[in-house]
Amino acid sequence: MALLALAGCGEPATPPLTVGMNPWVGYDPLVLARDRGLTDPRQLRVVELPSASESLRHLRNGLLDAATLTLDETLRLADSGIDVRIVAMLDASDGGDVVMAAPRITSPALLKGEFIAVENSAVGALLLQRMLEKAGLTRADVRVTNLEVAQHLAALQAGTVAAAVSFEPLAGSMEVAGYRRIFDSSQIPGEILDVLVVRAEVMEQRPGSVDALLRAWYAGLNAFQLDIPGAAQSLALGTDLTPKAYEAVLGGLAFYSRDASERELSGNPAPLVAQASKVADALINIGLIQQAPRWDQLIDGSAMKRIRTSGSAP
Repeated sequence: MALLALAGCGEPATPPLTVGMNPWVGYDPLVLARDRGLTDPRQLRVVELPSASESLRHLRNGLLDAATLTLDETLRLADSGIDVRIVAMLDASDGGDVVMAAPRITSPALLKGEFIAVENSAVGALLLQRMLEKAGLTRADVRVTNLEVAQHLAALQAGTVAAAVSFEPLAGSMEVAGYRRIFDSSQIPGEILDVLVVRAEVMEQRPGSVDALLRAWYAGLNAFQLDIPGAAQSLALGTDLTPKAYEAVLGGLAFYSRDASERELSGNPAPLVAQASKVADALINIGLIQQAPRWDQLIDGSAMKRIRTSGSAP
């Protein structure tokens, strides 16, 4: 009886690390890794959320251990006092973030006085700001409506907005419905980057779980890149796109290799700081953050180094 009682007093099982992501083709390698059994569900739980706003909300409320976010969303999160670490570079948007407009709007300059739907996130505000600057407009020249991206197509169809700041694959659905691209992230190269962030306490207390998350990402990315048509066939099922259209939208982003990601996060200062400082300055100028973060705290390449030395990632 005593031995049985002692046997029941072992260490509790470590819960799986929970990582959140919103719909964006640049995050789909994690979905592919999960769906193809390339992850251990005892170590990792991938949660698909409807928007970046929900990912940020879940992180703030302690419901996620990690999340896939844009760099500017990460800076906004850190500025609000949430202690996170950038542990990997995922991809760079090169046309995948888009401003979609009604057919009558043929250029950004024609948006003066019009309603524009923007999700209450940093990336939407940044893309909008850059478009307005290039069109010679200011935010005061347009009427901004805060609306989550899942509602943008309905708002365009109802005529309550003339344009929407969106991203793939949602932008592709808008294009199929007859709306036009008038601005995208290819016109602001290097400014919209996707990163993987992890809570600081998780980095300290569960490094093995963080390593499992990175291994899952690179296993999914490897499978994705080895068979893009096959990946598109399965991943397009969760969108309004055909597999062929899904493949086409991949032209709007560039994935970071494991080595490139590690290089960006290594050193003092890390190379990422140069580009991230430009983004931070832009966010400060439009009032979305108060100050740049401490880069040496926000950027953490230790997990990338561990998986390289262990030889456990593709």
